[in-house]
Amino acid sequence: HQQQQQQQPQQQQQQYQQLPQQQTVPPPPPPALISNYPTPSGPPSRAASNASAHHASSVNSNTNNQRSHHNSHQSSIQSSGTNTPPTNSATRPTTATRRSNTSAAGGGGGGATPTTTSSNTNNPTGGMIVANRAADEETEDGRIRNREASTKIRDAWIYKQIRARQDEFTQYKQGRVFVGTWNVNAKGKDESLASWLCADWHKHGPPDIVVVGFQEMVDLNAVNVAVENKSQARSAFWVERIRSTLNSRQNTLGDPMRTYTTLAEKYLVGLLICVFVKAPHIPRVKYVKTDSVGVGVMGVMGNKGGVSLRLQFYDSTLCFICTHLAAHRENVAGRNADFANVLAKSSFEIGQEAVQEVIRLGSMSQWAMGLNSVGVSDHDLVFWFGDLNYRVDESIPTERVLELSKANVLEELIEHDQLNIERAQGRVFRDFEEGLLDFRPTYKYQPGTDLYEERPDKKLRAPAWCDRILWLAQEPGHVAQLNYCRSELNISDHKPVMSTFLVTIKDVILAKREGVYREVMKMLDTYENNSLPMVSLNRIHLDFGEVRYDQRVTLPIAITNTGQVVAQFRLVPKVDEIELCKPWLTVEPTYGMLIPGEQTEIELTITIDNSTAHQLNTSREVLEDILILRLENGRDYYISVSGKYARSCFGMSVDELVLYTAPIREVPLDPILRAEKYDLNARAAMCVPKELWRIIDAIYERGLDERDLFTAVGDPDEVYLIRECLDTGALFESFTVHSMTEVLTKFLSNLSSPIVPLSLFPTSDIDAQNIQSFTRKFLEDMLPVPYNVFIYIISFFREVLLHRQRNRLSPAKVARILCNCLVSSPQGNAEESASSSNQLRGNMQQLMLHFLETNSI
Repeated sequence: HQQQQQQQPQQQQQQYQQLPQQQTVPPPPPPALISNYPTPSGPPSRAASNASAHHASSVNSNTNNQRSHHNSHQSSIQSSGTNTPPTNSATRPTTATRRSNTSAAGGGGGGATPTTTSSNTNNPTGGMIVANRAADEETEDGRIRNREASTKIRDAWIYKQIRARQDEFTQYKQGRVFVGTWNVNAKGKDESLASWLCADWHKHGPPDIVVVGFQEMVDLNAVNVAVENKSQARSAFWVERIRSTLNSRQNTLGDPMRTYTTLAEKYLVGLLICVFVKAPHIPRVKYVKTDSVGVGVMGVMGNKGGVSLRLQFYDSTLCFICTHLAAHRENVAGRNADFANVLAKSSFEIGQEAVQEVIRLGSMSQWAMGLNSVGVSDHDLVFWFGDLNYRVDESIPTERVLELSKANVLEELIEHDQLNIERAQGRVFRDFEEGLLDFRPTYKYQPGTDLYEERPDKKLRAPAWCDRILWLAQEPGHVAQLNYCRSELNISDHKPVMSTFLVTIKDVILAKREGVYREVMKMLDTYENNSLPMVSLNRIHLDFGEVRYDQRVTLPIAITNTGQVVAQFRLVPKVDEIELCKPWLTVEPTYGMLIPGEQTEIELTITIDNSTAHQLNTSREVLEDILILRLENGRDYYISVSGKYARSCFGMSVDELVLYTAPIREVPLDPILRAEKYDLNARAAMCVPKELWRIIDAIYERGLDERDLFTAVGDPDEVYLIRECLDTGALFESFTVHSMTEVLTKFLSNLSSPIVPLSLFPTSDIDAQNIQSFTRKFLEDMLPVPYNVFIYIISFFREVLLHRQRNRLSPAKVARILCNCLVSSPQGNAEESASSSNQLRGNMQQLMLHFLETNSI
């Protein structure tokens, strides 16, 4: 295990930072930006195309040849003379496999084996409802048709076919996008910004689009957050500073075609995003929209949140988001939640005409949903940047982080970077990519210096890469990161960060696209002129077998069009219901269209999370459901779904667990069978759950001296096997103590009722005079079984702390672990502000610390 730990930094660094190599010879690259600035009606010259192709080739080969003065001046997109999409290459982290947009053909027979994966993400309930059931029309012969659904599904299929043939009518061109971000800490006067905004112009040339984001351009005090009385003035100040820097005489040489135009800006308290476009491209920019999302105080205020801007550049859609996420080293979950909120709430009302054009350029979901807006993920290219506030994990002491940062020894810090960890676990920025972190952490500095903040009168903070730039592309090969670095401007406690990208832009030839459209419509009309649709399902009864806690089990159903006409299908809710299925079941896709002989699959996935497990354990839910698959202008198919829950101690309450001496897997879920086997009115058989005793005893025996106890992550496979041993009563194997401790914390965190409910939280501040009375009342108010469990756990951790010199635990760290595992989060109370919630949690940590360090029990 120690050898594996030593290998992890190198393996994880490769995971975060490497791009898979292309397996085929890439096609010739499209042209870069050159000096003949085109008009919307004027084709490029042959010489211009040749110069552009030569420039793109030099960029893609990663040579260090300097451009001539003529080429550094050039910026406009030109025709490539080829319709082959390019493949850009750059060093960037590996991302999760992207789900295909096309239907899966073949497979999915009755004997298909379920696929089982760990449930690490929150899955949406059911799926998207393509049309309202109220619009259903029933004919005299019992057939049902929904014209709204039929039209949407038909059009979605048409655009799907056209998108599959987009290379036939699309020219690909290359441009450069600069993205910069800086938390200015409410500072900034007349210092030059050229070393930040124009640092790499000599190497990569002036960019075609410049996007700059600021955080904390004003103090985030209560007045500024409430009324934004200074934000507009500071926004105008920074926009003008950037514009004057980009359009300086040194950069433009008096040529108006070298200048940049302010396209749009958006601010929210201390956040600002501004976008500048080079003059030749202004005629090819349209559908510019902005949005802002506040996720700060009470979940809506603008001290934290995001500002965003989207546009159509030639025929590619681009979205830029500048965010400032939750602070504090330990608040990883808060940052993840802020990201999810900004992503979900950011929306751009661009109108029906613009949406239809976006669909033709690649977005399928918006047409089916029938909206006039697009979200972040509905763009070809997305750039997400700002003060994301992710820090170096707390397992590395602050002093160690400072030492490594000052020495520019980054491998260990990169390995423990919270954003890298959360992305690798799929909890945040899924499918986004980021370049190599080969620069020192950008926070926290002494303002006005290049020294990390270590002054005695200031709070010591661990340096971190708070300031980041990530990107997401529908076609990953359409973005190449040319550089990713920081500037050494020192007026703030953050350093500015910047990155230049070589992006592939689409330019659609309308005449060719209309030709493809006519061909697709002609093929579709041939089939629609025949009789009624007919499909076959390879099965309508799905038995998932045993399903375990914290797992996802997936089974497919193959749908084949056996008729002579196009078949449109969709899942519809049952009568008097609004959801397609129960919360523990997910279906994808929920609709589709098949030409005769075509086959596709829909996947049904069961996920047992903590909420579902609690309902199953209390007999308020069973793993049974019926789905309705409707064939437009045809019949309904009823699909039954069933499974058997393999009961687990996870998701149960300690009051119920102490009733049974047998392994929990043997205790029937059916209340009648359970009553026949056990006397449910009898007194508890044990003082504490046997599962808790077993895991604590195993940790005690296997090593309280283990280094990084309760902070190092366990092995996922071992965690699963340990949970199975607890549920079945099997003996533990030679599992590592870190896997054991992870199971213990997860067991306590996932109890259906916490050991310490909100009712036991101190109602006033705790100090040395009243803490003794608080602890006495705290224990007196606890119910018997939670009281036993609490005493048992505190006693165990007191023993653990006797070995603190070797396991590197401290009472404060253990108190924080106990709060995370045993205590209901006060943040769940909507009536309390974030500050009061933090105060309550701080009081509870004081109580835990008191129990650990004194003889209060």
